[in-house]
Amino acid sequence: MLPSFMTANFVAREAGWRIDDWGEGDRSTQAAFRDPATYEARFGDLLDEAVALGFRAVDVWDGHLNAEWVTDEQIATARRLLDARGLRVASLAGWFGSTPERFERTCEIAAALGAPILGGGTSLLTTARAALVAGLERHDLRLAIENHPKERTPDDMLAEIGDGGNGRIGTTVDTGWWGTQGVDAADAIRALAPHVMHVHLKDVRAVGEPHETCRFGEGVVPIRRCVEALGEIGYDGAISVEHEPYDRDPRREIEQNLGDLRSWLAGEASS
Repeated sequence: MLPSFMTANFVAREAGWRIDDWGEGDRSTQAAFRDPATYEARFGDLLDEAVALGFRAVDVWDGHLNAEWVTDEQIATARRLLDARGLRVASLAGWFGSTPERFERTCEIAAALGAPILGGGTSLLTTARAALVAGLERHDLRLAIENHPKERTPDDMLAEIGDGGNGRIGTTVDTGWWGTQGVDAADAIRALAPHVMHVHLKDVRAVGEPHETCRFGEGVVPIRRCVEALGEIGYDGAISVEHEPYDRDPRREIEQNLGDLRSWLAGEASS
């Protein structure tokens, strides 16, 4: 279980570490990263931050590499910068669109970066499921549906996964969103065990909105029990360390969260 850095942790960075909502952070990030002339410097700096925090893998959020505007040259640049730092791409994260064209472009990005997982959502699950599965098979990818905000119980997620799309469709367990929904995230992991393809490990301050992330152990999510549950079900994929506050620089807390996770994983390995 390899810890991974979620680049969406920096959702507020381009706005001076202070935003009112996710949309503001998304817009400011995309505005900063979409210019091909400055993309290499910006994306390289982002990856250097992940490496400095101690990560060897990243989840690339679509705010930093978006199918709506990314060029082939930017994709090639991103891959070169990742390879130069020895960083594995655990997943492509975000919203994958409402059209087959947008989803196909997302798949092309993931395949080019070597990301095996799309961790997020798309409306094609209900409007064009056959085309979605065909795209996943064509690019040898898996779609791991993230449980927010409409999936309020593990049964809701199981209904969304449905027949599993020939093994191509499962779930990204976002422990923080299960906490927001008032669901024990460790129990959700066990309930969804055969379908868990990826994990966003995140704590939140309280049940219900606002969805406010925090340092591991300072919120309502049983983070350590979640890691133990992953061990119980035999999960061996990446674990994305996720913390996206709107009002401060999260780097120190992310570094601490990573230290906690590594300690728990070492305990799992020795047990």
